[in-house]
Amino acid sequence: MASNLEIFFQEIADSIVNLEDEKAIDLANQAIINNYDLLLVIEKGFAAGLRRVGDLFDEGEYYLPELMLGASIVQDSLKILTKHIKNDQQRAMLGTVVMATIEGDIHSIGKNIVSILLGVNGFKVYDLGADVKIDKIIEEAENCQADIIGVSALLTTTMVGQKLLIERLKERGIRNKFKVILGGAPVNREWVENCQADGFASTAIEAVSILKEWMK
Repeated sequence: MASNLEIFFQEIADSIVNLEDEKAIDLANQAIINNYDLLLVIEKGFAAGLRRVGDLFDEGEYYLPELMLGASIVQDSLKILTKHIKNDQQRAMLGTVVMATIEGDIHSIGKNIVSILLGVNGFKVYDLGADVKIDKIIEEAENCQADIIGVSALLTTTMVGQKLLIERLKERGIRNKFKVILGGAPVNREWVENCQADGFASTAIEAVSILKEWMK
């Protein structure tokens, strides 16, 4: 039997999938009143719901207006939640991260959620958006003296860009300047080893945990 908290997370996810903006905002406020772990609320509730909206879009059941509305509802909800995340979680500037979805791939939902969670956990995040060229990612990482580069790819056809990024860093003799984390549904440990990246994360909370560990 599901716990009350799991039922609450499911309620949030359903409100996003059903594009119920007022309900989502109300549930965000309930989470604050009940003193729930807000990072967990974001990952298990809002992020889970938005990932499902993305799946429905990919499956052709939702179209661009629904995708954009779902993302907008989550963004409005997160504005409320992030104001209440404990100050000790935002106190220290842990490091600088450049985030991007690789060239040819327009999917950004997962990457956006990771960027938000990194920001509230004390990282300075430069989110370059989706469909970003490799040279642009590297140029930005050098300009802002990033510690970490995060590159997402949801499509198997664009995953090769993650490997090319690592190769380009090696060609320029700057591979050791950055830790590189990969993300996206098709990414696994074998692919990370093949690319010679530093790691990967299958959830936003896992990504935050890995980056915190790297910056110790």
